[in-house]
Amino acid sequence: MKAADRLGPGGAFGAISRTPRSERGRAKAQAEGAIPDYEIQRLPLNRVALCPMNPRRYYGTEEQREALGQSLAKKQTTACVAVTRAAYLALWPNHVRLIGEEAEFVLLNGERRHRSASQVGLEVLDFVVRDDLATSPADFMDYLMAENEDREDFNIIERAMGLEQLLKACDGNAAEVARRRGRDRSWVGNQILLLTLPSAIQDRLATGEMAERYGRRLARAYKDDKSLTTDGLLALEEQLKEEERAKRIAQRDALKMLSADNIPAPAARPAVAEPSQASVLSADNTTHETEPGRGVAPAAVAASAPEMLSADNTGRPAAPRDEDAGAPVPDRQEPVDRPAETQQAPLPRQTPAPDPTPVPTARQLVQALGATVDEQAATLRAGLDSDGFLALVEVLHAHV
Repeated sequence: MKAADRLGPGGAFGAISRTPRSERGRAKAQAEGAIPDYEIQRLPLNRVALCPMNPRRYYGTEEQREALGQSLAKKQTTACVAVTRAAYLALWPNHVRLIGEEAEFVLLNGERRHRSASQVGLEVLDFVVRDDLATSPADFMDYLMAENEDREDFNIIERAMGLEQLLKACDGNAAEVARRRGRDRSWVGNQILLLTLPSAIQDRLATGEMAERYGRRLARAYKDDKSLTTDGLLALEEQLKEEERAKRIAQRDALKMLSADNIPAPAARPAVAEPSQASVLSADNTTHETEPGRGVAPAAVAASAPEMLSADNTGRPAAPRDEDAGAPVPDRQEPVDRPAETQQAPLPRQTPAPDPTPVPTARQLVQALGATVDEQAATLRAGLDSDGFLALVEVLHAHV
């Protein structure tokens, strides 16, 4: 913003006296470079008409305007913007009565300051006259929208009204409106469609009682069925809210499924036991613990296990015990071939029982998060911290 757009050290009322230059003196000063193309002028408020094209309707409470007016009486930090009467009527010649016979300027930016100053009895404010912003109706309305859109109290319906006026100024070219506002055509159409809703619904949107996303859905439904009443539209809003609640519950359930504690770990393969002296396999395939203090005592195992199974499950004579060291040892006998039906069958390999809890696939987990990528991302953001997100990545990688 140029320095001439702001008030300098002399911005406080009464600090200096600003008198408008004559047209000839102004033109000469501009040609010589003594002043910019526009300069701050102190204008009487009764000579500046409020803009009929301004879509803004709410300017704060009376108490808020009173406080702003008292602040302006001490110091005005930003000049208002206006255009000359001739420049405005060149765009809207049928607004002669709307701006009045006495108005020499039409306000373009600063209506809240104008109203607040008038409320506390101020007679003048600082202005910048910018006829270069009134070269076309589209430029004028585009500037109005740019000034209002960033204001917190510029509500949804006011914005829709401004877009509708800008669309008219652009001869109905929605693509041009979208280009000027940095949006797409569908957004422009959905905003303007809100103005077709019954006034009671528009009031709820303007005050924030109804969310804009519901307003857009209701406007599309009302466009398709003009027989819908206000009560019918409010019932549809409740239905949409209930659908969203059900969706949020489903998303929370999906997050529970994605929790690391609720996903069964892959079953570990049974380890092959190494042969050791701590475990003796008896003839009935029963393992006896031989660790002191656990299971059967070593002596009991030796007494109850006359045979040890070899690797091929063939019975071998038991080794002599310490207490039998003095007894004669019989001659070693060669193994006798037994009939096939009496030979010990190989031990069957036991497989682990299947886990009764099914493991969801990656596709099922992703679908449980939401129908679209945006919904899935929102679900993850709402329910996972950084550690949970890393755990989720590992789980999805393992199940892809």
